[in-house]
Amino acid sequence: MPENYRNNDITSTSAIDMLMKFGDVESAERIFRSIKTKNIITYGAMVKGYVGNEMFEKALGLFEQIDIGLDDVTYTIVFNACAKLCNDRAMKIGKKLLAKMPENYRNDNIISTSAIDMLMKFGDVESAERI
Repeated sequence: MPENYRNNDITSTSAIDMLMKFGDVESAERIFRSIKTKNIITYGAMVKGYVGNEMFEKALGLFEQIDIGLDDVTYTIVFNACAKLCNDRAMKIGKKLLAKMPENYRNDNIISTSAIDMLMKFGDVESAERI
């Protein structure tokens, strides 16, 4: 990618999304690493790409590095990754994320459905019913 496009968040994030869809995770990671100031959309593209390539541990590992506010898409992607992975680490991350999720996201049907699916995969029917 030409240098003058690398400093454009939209172009870089679109390239990450495209490369992940093609399964070229290594190139997507290289572009991601080159971005100096990452935003939630860029992180979301990487996490979603890892999930799409069934790299759930990497998805959760990157999620744990995010130190900026999450958006609705990120909540959904991470709940889906936790549901797919369905191990102790995923359960801990998913339940912690759900507990800390701001109230304004709790009324979102897509996020709620992802959270319910995750909890059901964990076998936590009681918590899923409360949502």
